[in-house]
Amino acid sequence: MPTNHFNPATSSIALARQFSNPSDVFSVLLILGGDVVVKAIAQLAGSRTTPVAFSFGWVAYSITALMGVLGENRLMSATDYPCKVINARNGYVRENSSWVIGRLVRDFDWWMDGGRLDGPIRKRVRELLSEQQAVLKASGPPLRAGLCISVYKAREARPGYPGYDLAYFAGFGTAAIQLALATIPFGLYGNWAILLVTGIGIALSFVTGAVPRWAEEKWACRRQSDKITILSRGNGSQHAIVIIGDGKGLDLEDLAAPNSAPSSSPISKFIALALASFWILLLITAAGIEQNTWFLLAIGSIGILHNIYVAGVSRSPEHFGVPLDFVTVIGHRKVMEALFEVETMYPRVGKSMLATFFPGNLRQDEIDRWNELDQLAKEKEESKLPCVTAKQVV
Repeated sequence: MPTNHFNPATSSIALARQFSNPSDVFSVLLILGGDVVVKAIAQLAGSRTTPVAFSFGWVAYSITALMGVLGENRLMSATDYPCKVINARNGYVRENSSWVIGRLVRDFDWWMDGGRLDGPIRKRVRELLSEQQAVLKASGPPLRAGLCISVYKAREARPGYPGYDLAYFAGFGTAAIQLALATIPFGLYGNWAILLVTGIGIALSFVTGAVPRWAEEKWACRRQSDKITILSRGNGSQHAIVIIGDGKGLDLEDLAAPNSAPSSSPISKFIALALASFWILLLITAAGIEQNTWFLLAIGSIGILHNIYVAGVSRSPEHFGVPLDFVTVIGHRKVMEALFEVETMYPRVGKSMLATFFPGNLRQDEIDRWNELDQLAKEKEESKLPCVTAKQVV
């Protein structure tokens, strides 16, 4: 007679065994989440120590980094927040590719006015919204109104500065907690394999983030720039950020260019290959651990939570090596009037934004006004030119 293999208890036993000691789960998770890791490194990279926690996704990231160095000639993540970079002298508009500039624009609502709720920029935005609400006779304030142009002057740039804030120092605390967890199975059961994997993983994480190539790509631009640059989301955005280089800042137009870092050296390629090999070896080692694997999952979970926090946290320009001093704010319920006003105060700056915020045809009175302002700008520029005497010409 045929044997009956129907046994519902088989599944229960298998699931109980898996949840008591999850097998191969940690090694699988190591190859997922590489995009979170690369963003966390992009946030903190710069110095010789980059405290990005050991977590899920590092193996996937190491392979992606190797392909990037060998193929695309880049380690640094492209910006995750699109914006425009405008040269205030000639109006040339460049789509931003820089992680640093993208985060400056993304986090502007957080760092403007130094985080104060009663600062001049927030106050001017509230006034614009109230004016627009009154004109529309709406029951509540609109989402945006007109254009608010904030003017900053650059202080001495600090390329290579990782930003010593909570996001930076949290990496060391996370590593300490992970090591403490890894010592528990060693102390209770003599299982030193988890402590070994955790220690090597933390060391590899810190070393991978400290590769000099990261800083080269993060601040791949000229220094001590006197350019006036405008950062904006483009037409329809509430804010535009004017940054006066003043001979101290970074060349933000240069920084925004795609892949402007020098070509990867053979040493950089070798380092990327070596690190990817070490991560794969760590993956193989982790796959062989069959006891107390919940500790490994807890260690990896703490690490990925830290990396998610670092990848998404808002930071000020100073933490990206771009310290700025606030100068003034110019805003108007009508965007054209805001451009007229900023052009009056800063010749060429308003005109350089015109094509971005008004890509279509202008009215005749607007054309006449811009011609008038353009003539005034030329007169100011000519008055600043040095006089050339006959003796100098000879």
